[in-house]
Amino acid sequence: MNQFFAEFFGTAMILVFGCGVVANVLLNKTKGNNSGWIVITFGWAVGVFTGVLISASVSGAHLNPAVTLALAIAHKFSWAKVPLYILAQVLGAMFGAGLTWLAYKKHFDATEDADSKLAIFSTMPNIRSYWYNMLTEIIGTYVLALAVLYMAEPEVGLGALNALPVALVVLGIGLSLGGPTGYAINPARDFGPRIMHFLLPIHGKRNSDWKYSWVPIAGPMIGAALAAGMFLVFGGQ
Repeated sequence: MNQFFAEFFGTAMILVFGCGVVANVLLNKTKGNNSGWIVITFGWAVGVFTGVLISASVSGAHLNPAVTLALAIAHKFSWAKVPLYILAQVLGAMFGAGLTWLAYKKHFDATEDADSKLAIFSTMPNIRSYWYNMLTEIIGTYVLALAVLYMAEPEVGLGALNALPVALVVLGIGLSLGGPTGYAINPARDFGPRIMHFLLPIHGKRNSDWKYSWVPIAGPMIGAALAAGMFLVFGGQ
């Protein structure tokens, strides 16, 4: 259970920073309104840094079902723990998104743009092409998972690392590959907050775009599996 709560709170920290920075940029009457994509990518990266920092020594700081899957395929993590970790990550993402809504409640009320409100919780491609959107998620998560696999200690995932390297990888993915879809690269990061968008009494919200929700789940999991396969063939231990 210690590992469960480490994954829960570590993932929650990612979403507090990540959803929070998007809210700061998109919602009306915030200090950071319209501050742009660079600000968003740095906010998410600092969220990853903080989440890894607080959870690495206990759970290995997967904080992402795709990372958990990649580590399990690469024989660096027990398959028996995969469901527990994924459950903790999804619930943690929901919790972090909920905290963001509370922090920005008055700004949600002051904003009429329903698309912006959804974008705070979940990814939304500007050009909707499901298979190309999924390909973008596959490529981004492939890069992330491959980097993690080469960083990771066999026993504990990211546990022996300083939190900075993986945060820099996430920052680079956001800057370089995040434009088409908003770079979920983490099924929990998209699915958990999307559930919260559906459940919370958000003023003036739209539908939660469930038609797109499979893309940021399937894409990252496929990308992670491909990275793990390459790792085993070319560089696995």
